[in-house]
Parts: sequence; structure tokens; C-alpha cells
Amino acid sequence: MINWIENHQHLAEVQETYKELLVLLFHGSFSTPSQRALAELEQFSSEDTHIPVYVLDVEKVKGVHKQFAVKSVPTVVALKSGEVAHRLEGVESAQFYARLFAGARPSSYKTADKGPPSHRVIVYSGPSCPYCGAAKAYLRRLGVHFRDIDVSRDQHAAQSLVRRSGQMGVPQIDIDGRLIVGFDKAKIDRMLAS
Repeated sequence: MINWIENHQHLAEVQETYKELLVLLFHGSFSTPSQRALAELEQFSSEDTHIPVYVLDVEKVKGVHKQFAVKSVPTVVALKSGEVAHRLEGVESAQFYARLFAGARPSSYKTADKGPPSHRVIVYSGPSCPYCGAAKAYLRRLGVHFRDIDVSRDQHAAQSLVRRSGQMGVPQIDIDGRLIVGFDKAKIDRMLAS
């Protein structure tokens, strides 16, 4: 069951109560992706009732995002022993959360289709990049769900990407935290198979 953080004091009490594992969704009602992330976490929470999941509305409980280095909504933060164990920006599936937080097999979760295993995939692209379009089309043909970030519109993402890869070119594809620079089908296939 999903619970909502009411204020700073409530967050401190929740952190004290759930020291082993606590999942926090930094949410904004103004954000459509936040609504999707909330729905996925609600499904995950209904299946895994032993893992505490709380939602923190950034408009209501202000300033907490800095404590956890949260820069955008939605962001999911998992705390273990009071320390940030995972920080995930964007929307993931209930199945992804189950594998990450509960160690559950994907087959124990209801899915719309029995496609390939779920990976966290982000495509960093640009508006006039033909290879970006080809990479996204290839991932769609494989049935891989991905988040598309247009680096021409998101300067923070562009700077972060250059720091990570040392490259300014696009596409760059992040699969479960590992970067592929350029559209390399063989590398994509290898990473999705692991």
C-alpha cells in the first residue's frame, strides 16, 4: 500500500521506522510522468506489501529533494540503513521495481505481454539526428520500452551525458546504467541479452 509523507517530521519518523529498506517516490502532481510512476509503484506495492513505499509531494513537502540529490520528478529513491541505495529518474515498470527492490522474478508479476525482459533504457537523442531515429525504431521493433531524452531541450542531461561518456555526439543509449555511444546493434543486443 502506498502512503504519503505529510511533512518533514513525518519523513523523519518513517525513516526511523523503516531502516532496512524504504522506497520514496518524489512526485509532482504537475508532472504526467509522475502520475505514471505512481501507478507503477502502486501496482508494485499491492504485490509486495512488505516493502514500505511512500510518496513525497515536492509541492507540499518542500526542500527534501536536496537532501537526497533529487533534481527532477519523478525520481524514486531507495534507502537502506538510511543511505541512498538506488536513485532512479523517470518511470519504470512495476516489474522493474520488483526485480530491483524485492528480488522477484518478472514472471511473478502480471504483464500486458510476455515480451523480452524489462531493462532500464534511456536514449539520448537530438532532433535532426537520423541515427537517433534508427536506434529508437530498432528498440521499438525489439519491443523494448525506453525513455527518450532530447539533449537539445535538456541542457542538464546533455552536460551529465558528456561527463559520463566524454562524448557530445548522439545517440547515446543507457541500458541499465551502461552507455553505448552511437547506434551499435551488436552492443545493444548483447546488453539486452544480459
